[in-house]
Amino acid sequence: MIYESSAEWLSAPHRRVMLFGMSGLGKTYLSAMLRDAGAWFHYSVDYRIGTRYMGEHIADNFKRHAMQVPLLRELLMSDSIYVGSNITFENLAPLSTYLGKPGDPDKGGLPFDEYMLRQMQHRDAEQLAMRDTGQFINKAREIYGYDHFICDTSGSICEVVDPEDPEDPLLAQLESTLLLVWIEGTEAHTAELVRRFDRAPKPMYYQPEFLNDAWSAYLDKTNQSAEAVDPDAFIRWTYARALAHRQPRYAAMAQRGVTVTADEVAAVRTPADFETMIARAIDRR
Repeated sequence: MIYESSAEWLSAPHRRVMLFGMSGLGKTYLSAMLRDAGAWFHYSVDYRIGTRYMGEHIADNFKRHAMQVPLLRELLMSDSIYVGSNITFENLAPLSTYLGKPGDPDKGGLPFDEYMLRQMQHRDAEQLAMRDTGQFINKAREIYGYDHFICDTSGSICEVVDPEDPEDPLLAQLESTLLLVWIEGTEAHTAELVRRFDRAPKPMYYQPEFLNDAWSAYLDKTNQSAEAVDPDAFIRWTYARALAHRQPRYAAMAQRGVTVTADEVAAVRTPADFETMIARAIDRR
C-alpha cells in the first residue's frame, strides 16, 4: 500500500484514494462531500466513461431515434439542431439508457447481440477510464492546485480486472498510485439495494461470461424466446445474482488495500471524519 501506517496517511501532504464497492453504499456521497469541502479533486469514473469514451456512442444512438421523426430529421440534416447528452456526476442516465436491456423491443428491449456489443463497449471504456486515473492525479495538482485526490469508481470495476491475478496490469497500476478502499456492505445492505433496484431497475455492466450464463438460465427458467423477454424482469432477476457474483471479487481486490463498512461511511460528515475512518482502517489491516 502507498500508506503503510495511519500516521503516514494522516501526515501525507497529498492523499490519493480509490473507493470501490457496490453502487449505493456511499462512494459518490463521500467523493462529493470531499469535493465540496474544497481540497479534494473528485475523479468520477462513470462520468469519464460517459463523456470521453462512450459519448459518441450515446449521441449517435440519440440521433438514430431523432432521425425517425420527420421534423427532427430535417433539422439534423440541415445542421439546425444539435443532439447530445447532458451527463453530470449526479445524472448518468444517458449512459445507462444507452447500455439498455435485452428483450422484447415493444417494451424497450434490445436484441441480445446488440446488448452484448454495448456491454463490451462499456468494458473497454471503463478500463480506459481507470487507466486515466494517473494523468488526472497529476492534472488535479499541477493544473487545478488540489492537494488530495479521490477516485469514485464504477460498481463494475471488479468485473473489468482480474482480482485473483497478482500481476493484473490495471490493478497493479492503481495499487501503486492510490490507496484502494473497499466499502463493504452487510446482507441487510444488499437486501436494501435489491429492493431499491426492484423499484427502479436500471441497466448496468456485467462480466460477459456471467451475463451469457444468466441469459441462458433465464430463458430456460421462463421457457421464453429471446424476443419475448420482459427487459425489466430479466435485469431484476439478474441483479441479486450479480451482487453475489461481485462480492468475492471485491474481497479479493481489498487484499491490496483496506476495508471500511457501509455503516462507517454513513457516519462520515466531514473530511476530518473521512481521514479518521481511513486511518482506523489502515490500523485494522
